[in-house]
Amino acid sequence: MIRTIVVDDEAPARRRLRTLLAEAPDVEIVAECADGPTAVELIERATPDLVFLDIQMPEMDGLEVVRAVGAERMPALVFVTAHDSFALRAFELHAIDYVLKPFDGERFARTLEHARRVVADKAQGRFAARLAGFLDDHAALRARLERLVVRDAGRVHLVRVDELDWMAAAGNYVELHAGGATHLLHDTLNGVAARLSERQFRRIHRSTVVNVDRICTIELGARGDGHVVLHDGTRLIFSRTHRHALGDLLGER
Repeated sequence: MIRTIVVDDEAPARRRLRTLLAEAPDVEIVAECADGPTAVELIERATPDLVFLDIQMPEMDGLEVVRAVGAERMPALVFVTAHDSFALRAFELHAIDYVLKPFDGERFARTLEHARRVVADKAQGRFAARLAGFLDDHAALRARLERLVVRDAGRVHLVRVDELDWMAAAGNYVELHAGGATHLLHDTLNGVAARLSERQFRRIHRSTVVNVDRICTIELGARGDGHVVLHDGTRLIFSRTHRHALGDLLGER
């Protein structure tokens, strides 16, 4: 049996994972929890074969859990994430699997099959090396990104990341809104968001990312969508599909 721990701060996500894993006769859920510190304790005490680990958790996120346990002691791992981010590309680069919320049964089945192979691979130590490489790449990228370089008609604007209010896709460009100024960066929204803190910058629509520190009000719609209102009065739509990105702010996690 593959002894498994489920870690996610959202109760519905844990229930869905339990339901999906219940269909696998070779998987036994030995524990579950909703926060990072408890996850570290459970992993070290229960020594599971496999962990489904949410990345976006308050206080201590999934990557901090892995660092606390140590890549060399970490069981086989499937990251759970709600965001299309740098992490997803890095997972693929380092052959580390993940599942996206909301969970799709077919995709989950493929992920679990890969996890079975990772459990076997773990005994040979290759997984620990891949996981360590992923953590190094992730830390290096986050540490060095303090500003975005925008070139415009012979000028170079240096836009500090901590001054960004929100961003929007604009064809082959990204509109960067910072302190009342707007800059056009030749990049994709996915590409820019991938280099920013997932805790600080949330995708609230397929074409919009917002700095959560700029939000002063969230207006809820009747269909699970709504608007966020920034301190400067800007109103941005959030879609039902991306409502989960605001879950902690809405008290839904």
